[in-house]
Amino acid sequence: MRLDKFICKSTELTRSEAKKLLKSGEVRVNGDIAKNPAMQVHENNNIEIDGQTLTARGSRYFMLHKVADTICSNVDEGYPSVLNFLDVDKAFDLHIAGRLDADTTGLVLITDDGRWSHNVISPKKECQKIYRVWLRNPITVEKSIALIEQFTQGIQLQGESSLTKPAILALVTDTDVDNEVLLTITEGRYHQVKRMFAAVGNRVIGLHREQIGTLKLADLTPGEWRNLTEEEVAEFH
Repeated sequence: MRLDKFICKSTELTRSEAKKLLKSGEVRVNGDIAKNPAMQVHENNNIEIDGQTLTARGSRYFMLHKVADTICSNVDEGYPSVLNFLDVDKAFDLHIAGRLDADTTGLVLITDDGRWSHNVISPKKECQKIYRVWLRNPITVEKSIALIEQFTQGIQLQGESSLTKPAILALVTDTDVDNEVLLTITEGRYHQVKRMFAAVGNRVIGLHREQIGTLKLADLTPGEWRNLTEEEVAEFH
């Protein structure tokens, strides 16, 4: 963890106040004066301010049902940040583990634990994300057989040298709409879902993330959020 972030998690100081404190030489790490806010520190380091040892507060973990026309960012930029929905202290010190486009809805995980969010988003961890996708062009059962195989083998995205990792495509058969599918992926390239369907001659007209790992939105309504349970947090440790 960055030293300035550790100070913020151990005090009521803002990030800018922590940096000023560091610059003044009032912070010691293992007995030595530390001024670099980007210095990496760990739980076993002794970090002091004016002789007082700091202890970081526990990390926070939330799930949110993202609404359309919001952005997964720590600033409001064109659209409001999803962090505005969280009624918690220092919400904008948190970050989003796996971003969604402004027009995409659904499950978002939010935390201040960088290692935990890395386990969520890293392709090497192969954490499954399930999306409900609405397409411009309907997919018939006959055409779906070849398309499902193509997604399993990987899709060549425009401008990229490597295929996407294997993905699972399934038709939604319990509705009257034949342009609705479920797509499961384990990576998060730029606009990946939209680009995958564009590569096979279709267009995404609606996108909703339903699940990350075993975590589901369940009964969370749009704009609602809740804390994750200890068991849910442990899934990505």
